[in-house]
Amino acid sequence: MGRLSGSPTVETLVAFVVVFALQSVARPLGLGGLFVLAPPLYETPVALVLLGLPVEHETTRARFHAFFLVTGSLAALAEITVGALFAPRAVGVLGASGALFALLGYMLTGNPLSGSALDRLNLSRRAQLLVFAAVAVVITFATSAPRVALVAHFTGLLLGLVAGRTRLLRVR
Repeated sequence: MGRLSGSPTVETLVAFVVVFALQSVARPLGLGGLFVLAPPLYETPVALVLLGLPVEHETTRARFHAFFLVTGSLAALAEITVGALFAPRAVGVLGASGALFALLGYMLTGNPLSGSALDRLNLSRRAQLLVFAAVAVVITFATSAPRVALVAHFTGLLLGLVAGRTRLLRVR
């Protein structure tokens, strides 16, 4: 367990569990809306472990947490902003899936294999952004389900793809 102690992924996972436990206690008291972690709990932690552990090895604890919070927040803001344009009533966003999709995007473009492949293509930054947007659309729709925040997933994934390409989290 020594390798995982101090892991920002494990710290975030513990935060998920604590918030879920508090939400479970608060819900019967009519206070369930105080928390934003949405069940089912088992899906998010598995994705966090699979995506977070590899990414955290490239960065610091503070950068990992900041990346998770910022990308998750931006993805949620995009979801409610776009949702407000098409829906008469505002709908809240639950969960951390936008941030998880950002970790996925970072893994896809932040690794040496995809980095060298993108370098060989010699695409302009604009062309790379268009390719990333197309990839984000395909993955978002391939993983879509009813009542899922598609805009948040797309936004998180696009942010992660760009961050991975620029190696934003890498500590030199």
